[in-house]
Amino acid sequence: MATLTHEDSQMGTVIVLNGASSAGKTSLLTAVQQSLHPPFLEAGLDKFLWMLPAQYRRAPLWDEVMGRGYEAGAVGHQLVKGMHQAIASLSKAGSNVIADHVLIEPTWLTHCAEALAGLPTLFVGVVCPLAVLEQRERARGDRTLGQAARQHAVVHRGARYDLVIDTSQMSPAEGAAVIARHLEDCGPSYAFNTGRYSAA
Repeated sequence: MATLTHEDSQMGTVIVLNGASSAGKTSLLTAVQQSLHPPFLEAGLDKFLWMLPAQYRRAPLWDEVMGRGYEAGAVGHQLVKGMHQAIASLSKAGSNVIADHVLIEPTWLTHCAEALAGLPTLFVGVVCPLAVLEQRERARGDRTLGQAARQHAVVHRGARYDLVIDTSQMSPAEGAAVIARHLEDCGPSYAFNTGRYSAA
């Protein structure tokens, strides 16, 4: 288990994993949590979606969240804005945080950058070929078919990552080891700092 330290012990490290549905973010997140010490709190998109009343997680109200898979509704925008602020608050309180995300809206990337600017944040792209995404989506049986393809076309738009993990080439444990090694060797980056990263 990798033990992380960095100079600013007052702020927790943040890891943001961004990728399309079925890209392997959840498996990678779990592997990272198991491999790093001190612990990382999971504060990803699914955790916040499950805070919604149950009726918002199915049609027709799902369209108010992110029902089209590439274009969010008003409820989705509000939810994600709160998620970014919550992650920032956890880091400022000294907790390490890992969040899997689906940055399908340009405004989400902008707000994420604004909320996490100045915090030790590692921004990781989670990718795999479209054919692999679609095969995983079919195999899972609990996803709307076509969602992965729609997200694949937009989710990495405008993003500039510290690391890119191709889950068709690495197991979750291997991807987690790459992330841990980067944090040990380089320390946490400040991926969204003004001047280093522009979300525009």
